[in-house]
Amino acid sequence: MRRILLLDDEQNVLQALQRSLRQIFKDMDLKIEAFTAPEMAVQRLNEMAFDFVISDYHMPGMNGVEVLRLTKQLQPHAIRMMLSASADFNTIIGAINEAEIFRYIAKPWNSEDLKDAILAAGKHRDLELEDSQLADELRVQRGAMTPQEQEAKRLEESDPGITKVRWGPDGSVLLD
Repeated sequence: MRRILLLDDEQNVLQALQRSLRQIFKDMDLKIEAFTAPEMAVQRLNEMAFDFVISDYHMPGMNGVEVLRLTKQLQPHAIRMMLSASADFNTIIGAINEAEIFRYIAKPWNSEDLKDAILAAGKHRDLELEDSQLADELRVQRGAMTPQEQEAKRLEESDPGITKVRWGPDGSVLLD
């Protein structure tokens, strides 16, 4: 199953994008979560791991580059893509340099281009994860990482925040 987080401040754009993705990938098991508020999307990134994050650029409060930069920090293996009607060269370069986006998708999108971008992103993500796992196995073999650290890293990548437990003075677990 592939998990996709969509972010655009226009609800009708989110609905159209979801329809496009479901039509294009009708045979693929997709879980799509859509947000109109950048803060809510970032909060969700703290709770759940995503394969792809596709964000609009122009939004109130926080622009898409800022959201994708935070995505890179929170979930480095999530593939980041920018969706925007803006053809401003500085916007595109900023997204590439600051958030290391994988693709820039122009609005209105072409379904075939969207499909190609998602398929390429999926292959890229799978290779990245495989490389990371192989590197961690090598670190364990060389003693630079313990098996417990490797498992904690794997758990944190699949369920962000799972290894961050707040303890009370009496040894109890504190809930937010």
